Amino acid sequence: MPDETKRRGLMLVLSSPSGAGKTTLSRRLLAEDPETVLSISTTTRPKRPGETDGADYTFVDRETFEDLVSKDAFLEFANVFGHSYGTPRDVVEAALEAGKDVLFDIDWQGTQQLAQKARSDLVRIFILPPTMEDLHDRLVSRGQDTENEVQNRMSKAQGEMSHWAEYDYVLINRDLEKCLSNVKTILKVERMRRSRQVGLTSFVKSLTGG
Repeated sequence: MPDETKRRGLMLVLSSPSGAGKTTLSRRLLAEDPETVLSISTTTRPKRPGETDGADYTFVDRETFEDLVSKDAFLEFANVFGHSYGTPRDVVEAALEAGKDVLFDIDWQGTQQLAQKARSDLVRIFILPPTMEDLHDRLVSRGQDTENEVQNRMSKAQGEMSHWAEYDYVLINRDLEKCLSNVKTILKVERMRRSRQVGLTSFVKSLTGG
């Protein structure tokens, strides 16, 4: 059979309203799956305590970001809560060619842009909370936002969830372990798509003498 490592990587998008669990799911997947790497976004957002430049994000000023936009250096970019975020094109394309899967923690706007530029490489998963009350409790319990910011995120969540039908898969995060297992199952199946097996054509020719 074809060497399983000879495949083109895919772009795996996890989107959700803030607090629905996509960041925790992303961290777990990256820790447990060596074939998956994180897309490091470039952002104008100030660095938060504990974040590392180049590992969590690449932090730049507004002028630098706009210059990168003008050079078409991003696969996607968006403005979220007053700050800009973009995905560097060259880094992602190099990873895909090397057979690595690139994980994206982005919103529906960025996902739409990726679909326009690289639909065949894209796998989209939307994560829903079990209830709006649960979403509010998660936002409060993580202690990162003021009450006003929590309310802003709750209001924004309604609009974000209206885009659920644009995704290939939709998961309800009632239980983190089960949700993570479902993400891994989707990833396993998508990796086996015929279109991603770059060595398959030559292998079949060797079988048939073609």
